[in-house]
Amino acid sequence: MNNLTTLMSKIESLLFVIGEDGLTLHQLAQLTDSEPTELQEALSELKARYDHDEARGIMLKELAGTYQLISKPANAEVIEKLVENPPAQSLSQAALEVLAIVAYKQPITRVEIEDLRGVKCERPLHTLNQKLLIQEVGRVEGTGRAILYGTTTEFLNYFGLNRIEDLPPLEVEEFDIEEEQDLFMSKFQEAFAQTK
Repeated sequence: MNNLTTLMSKIESLLFVIGEDGLTLHQLAQLTDSEPTELQEALSELKARYDHDEARGIMLKELAGTYQLISKPANAEVIEKLVENPPAQSLSQAALEVLAIVAYKQPITRVEIEDLRGVKCERPLHTLNQKLLIQEVGRVEGTGRAILYGTTTEFLNYFGLNRIEDLPPLEVEEFDIEEEQDLFMSKFQEAFAQTK
């Protein structure tokens, strides 16, 4: 691969990952360690390739100084079908774990969830928020004002509950943290399996 092709590949990957937020020329320059003139050439070539290849479903667009990959207008009809009838997707193990913690410990902050799980949880929180199973229910007082998460009416509907108090009780004794988390998840998964 020549330098231009390599740079175009990097730009495409970065714009794909960042999604609708897009990246500015300055951000792309920092991330790719490139000069603005090199970037402009790569962006122009990438845009031309997308525009002239009818088999491509995306195009490069500059909006308010930000570069984004967007779908081609010719495919709007098929995209509308997807948006109107999204395919049913099950929740990942990580999302189920985060949802269980929010359900039983709400209101709870991201940091508290991460302390219980022992790993980061931005992506599962984002997924659950998009699926309307959790929502922001307030902010912690003091420095940083961290977001507090809680479940939604959609959560209750999804699990066939009238109110959050209808969740099956957790019977947790004194265990080490790993055993407690395992018990916590097994109880939640049993409850989840019973609702399906």
